[in-house]
Amino acid sequence: MSGSQCDYCAYYQYDEIEQYYYCTVDMDEDEAEHVMQDRREGCPYYRNGDEYEMVKHQM
Repeated sequence: MSGSQCDYCAYYQYDEIEQYYYCTVDMDEDEAEHVMQDRREGCPYYRNGDEYEMVKHQM
């Protein structure tokens, strides 16, 4: 997964105890490998975490 896409994903969370970011999507090992290998299309689980972007659609 490209870092720039993950940076704005709603599923990309920071763990304060371990001090790193991780993906919170519940996928099995095969799905994770498929997402990591397929760099052309991007992550199929990506969801924009930008709250301001969501508000624009409501106006």
